[in-house]
This record gives sequence, structure tokens and C-alpha cells, in this order.
Amino acid sequence: MIRELRLFFIALQFLTRVPVPRGVGFEPDWLNRSARHFPAVGLCVGAVSAGVLVLAGLVFPPAVAVGLAMAASVLLTGGFHEDGFADTCDALGGAVGRERALAIMKDSRIGAYGAIGLVLMLGLKAATLVSLPLVAAVPALLLAHTASRAAAVMLMRVLPYAGDVVQAKAKPMAQRIGTSEMLVALTWVALVSAALACYAPLQAPAALAALVLGLVGTVGCARWLRRRLGGYTGDALGATQQLTELLMLLGWLGAMRIA
Repeated sequence: MIRELRLFFIALQFLTRVPVPRGVGFEPDWLNRSARHFPAVGLCVGAVSAGVLVLAGLVFPPAVAVGLAMAASVLLTGGFHEDGFADTCDALGGAVGRERALAIMKDSRIGAYGAIGLVLMLGLKAATLVSLPLVAAVPALLLAHTASRAAAVMLMRVLPYAGDVVQAKAKPMAQRIGTSEMLVALTWVALVSAALACYAPLQAPAALAALVLGLVGTVGCARWLRRRLGGYTGDALGATQQLTELLMLLGWLGAMRIA
């Protein structure tokens, strides 16, 4: 239990700005193994975002409450995944080769593809959340934030690292994770899904639609990255998280409207 708690704190420290206890310690291989708890960190981020949404909704109109909820998640993570999404849009938005795409990802400046992609991504998330009633938006945020981190973990299992491992900012994350890490990550998704099904059974069909669409997005990202880059990079994992999160929110909304 202590070992798993340590790995959770390592994951929390890596993915967010949240301070962790001083006694956690650090070993390079812990970061790689901590990927199993990325979905748990996503659950925490989703809980904070959902909490802000509920509280802000008591005072402000839905659009403002959604904006504050999204801002809370960005502040909590430091825009970590959004930055990766923008860099991936810049790198893969144009018709460039693999080496050029990898070089673009290392450029800290944002280009036209990145800016346009980020605006569309955030705009679609906001529009989707505004369209969801609060009783659906809260569980949707919890599940989407959890499962989208698991999507990134799955890519770390099925794809090789595409960049230069020596120059990787977080070298342990450039190593393919083990099957056990992926299974634990998926277990987090299963636990959250089961909890939501128990406490919000009327939302179960929408949750299932979100999970299916998220899985489709994960497979699509894996195939796209394998074809364009030959594997994943840190930025590509961030892009996968953002895309699957959006797809899950859209799937939730679409299922509710169809029903």
C-alpha cells in the first residue's frame, strides 16, 4: 500500500502542480511505474473541475461556471496536456516528414495549427459542458478526466517512443510501460465507471457511449501516431488525453440527446 501511495504521489507531482509530501522520495523508474495511477490523478483533476462547476453554478450562469471549471483544471495541471496538444497540432497539422515533425514538437513557440487547434478544442469542450445538465456534467467530467489519462497509458504500452530517448525531458516516460501498469490504469477506469453506474444509473447509457467513443479515439490516435511518427512522444500523449476527453464529453452529450 505504501509503495502504491508513493507511486500515486509521483504521478500527481508529474501531471499537476499539486505539492506532494517531502518524504515521498524519487527514483527514476518510479516515474515509469507511476503511469498506472495517471487515471487516479485524472479523477482528482476531474473532481476539482466538477466541484468548481457545481459551486460556480450557484452564483453564475452555466457558461461562466463552465469557464471557471475548465480554468480550474488548467491551473491545476499547468496546461500540461493542452500544451502537448498544441505542439502536436503544429507538428502534424502540415505535410511534413517524421524528423521535421519531431523537431517542431521541441519548439516552445506556438504556430497557427497549434493556436487554431487549441481554440477549437477548448471551445468544443466548453460548448459541450454548457449543453449538459449539471446532473450529467459532473459524472461526465469525472469519467472523461479519468479515462483520458488511461488512454495515454495505453499508448505507452502499445507504441514505442518515437523521439530521441537521450534527449527526452522525462527519460523514464520514454520507456514502454509494463502490462501491469496498463491493467491497473484500466482498473481505475472500471472502478469509476462502476461507481457512477451505482450512484447515477440513469447516466449509465451515456457513460457507456462516452467510453466507446473514447476507445475509438484512443485506437485512432495510436494508428495515427504510428503512421506519422512511428510511436509516441510526451506531446502526443497530451494530445491523446485532450482528444479522448473531448470525444467522451461529446459521446455523453450525443447519447443524451438521442435518448
